[in-house]
Amino acid sequence: MAADKSPIDEALLHGKHEEALLHGKHEHVEQQLLPTSGGSFCITGASFGRSCLNLSNVISGIGMLSVPYALSQGGWLSLALFAMVGAICFYTGKLIYRCMRADRYVRSYPDIGYLAFGRYGRTAIGLIMYVELYLVAISFLILEGDNLDKLLPGTVVKILGYQLHGKQLFVLVAAAVILPTTWLKNLSMLAYVSAVGLVSSVALTVSLVWAGVADNGFHIAGSSILNLSGLPTALSLYFVCFAGHGVFPTVYSSMRARKDFPKVLLISSVLCSLNYAVTAVLGYKIYGEDVQAQVTLNLPTGKLYTRIAILTTLITPLAKYALVIQPVTTAIEEKLSVTTAAATVAADAETNRLTRVLTSTAVVFSTVVLACTVPFFGYLMSFIGSSLNVTVAVLFPCLSYLKIYMPRGGVGRFEVAAIVGILVIGVCVAVIGTYTSLHQIIGTF
Repeated sequence: MAADKSPIDEALLHGKHEEALLHGKHEHVEQQLLPTSGGSFCITGASFGRSCLNLSNVISGIGMLSVPYALSQGGWLSLALFAMVGAICFYTGKLIYRCMRADRYVRSYPDIGYLAFGRYGRTAIGLIMYVELYLVAISFLILEGDNLDKLLPGTVVKILGYQLHGKQLFVLVAAAVILPTTWLKNLSMLAYVSAVGLVSSVALTVSLVWAGVADNGFHIAGSSILNLSGLPTALSLYFVCFAGHGVFPTVYSSMRARKDFPKVLLISSVLCSLNYAVTAVLGYKIYGEDVQAQVTLNLPTGKLYTRIAILTTLITPLAKYALVIQPVTTAIEEKLSVTTAAATVAADAETNRLTRVLTSTAVVFSTVVLACTVPFFGYLMSFIGSSLNVTVAVLFPCLSYLKIYMPRGGVGRFEVAAIVGILVIGVCVAVIGTYTSLHQIIGTF
C-alpha cells in the first residue's frame, strides 16, 4: 500500500547489487563488535540489558586513557565543556536514531548518508570512516608500544645484527601478534574478547583509586583552573570519549525493541560519562600537570595495580585491531578484485584468500611504520577527535537529520536553531582542534 511506502524508498533501491553494497559492506564488521546470545542476531534481537552493555562497550574506548590528560590541558573548568560534549553527542545519537526510523531500509551509518545525500553522501561518510579506522589502528599500536615498554622496561632484542628496544620493539611485537588475526575472514570470536573493554575501563579507574590511596595521594597542587591555550586539545580529546556514532545504527538494528534505543543511549551515555569523569578527576588530582597522554604511563612501575591496569588496557587493542582495520582492507580488496565467471569460483576463492592476506599484511605494515614514526598518542588522538570524530559524531548526524526531515516539515524552529548552534560548535572545534593537533605533531619533528 502507498501508506507503507516511504517517500524516499526509491533513492535506496538500485537492484540487488546496489542493495548488497548498501547493507553488506559496512554492516558485517560492525555487527561482529556486538556479542549476542544464541546463533541469531536479527531474529530474536538483543535484550534491553544486553543492548546497554553493547552500546556502553562502543562508547567506552581508549579515550579513557587520555581523559585525565585532556583535563590537565583545559583545567578544572573544562569539565563544563566535557559535560557539554557529552550532551551534544547524546543529542546527535538521538538524531541518528530518528534518521534510522525514517526508512526501513537504513541499516548502517553509510546508509544514512545515502538516504540523505545519495551516493556522494555514502561515499563521503565511508571515506571518513575508513580514515578514522586507519588512524585508530595506528593509535592501538602506539598504545601497545608505550604500555608494554612501561611494563617491561629495558627489554632489548637482537634481530639480524640490529638491536630493537623500547617502544619500537613492542610495536613490532604487538603487530606480529595481531597480524594473523587480520587474515581471518570471520572475526566473530574476537568480538567476545573485545567486550573486555568495559572491564578494562573499570580496572583503570580502580587502579587510579588504588594509586591515590596507597602511594601518591589526592591533591590539587600543580593543577590549573582554566588553560585557554589547551582548550582546543581538551575539547578534541573529549569528543574522542563519546565517538561511537558510526556503530550506533548497528546497535539499533540489533535490538529486540528498537523503540527503546533512546533509553539505552541515555543509560549508556550517563554510565560512561560518570566513569570518564571519575577517571579524569582522579588522574588529574593524583598527577596534576605531569599527567601523561596515557595515564597508565604515570602509574609506578612494579606495582600490582599498575600491572592490572596495563594488562587489561592492552587486551582491547589486540582484540579490536582486526575488527577495526577490516573495513579498510575490504575496501582495498574490492578495488583490486575483478569480476570472474562462475566457472572459476574455486580459483577465485583461493585468489581472494591470497589477496586478503597480502592486503592485510601491507596495511598492518603501513600502520607499524606510522606508529613508529609518529609515536605521539595524545596528539594523534586529538587529531582524530577534532577532524574525524567531530564529523562523524556531530556534523554528519545534524546535516543528515535536517536534510531528511526538513522537507517533511518534521523539524521545529527551536530545534533548527539548536542544531545550527551545535553545527557552529562542531565546525569551530574541527577547524581549531585540527590545526592545533597538526601543529603539535609537526612541531615534534
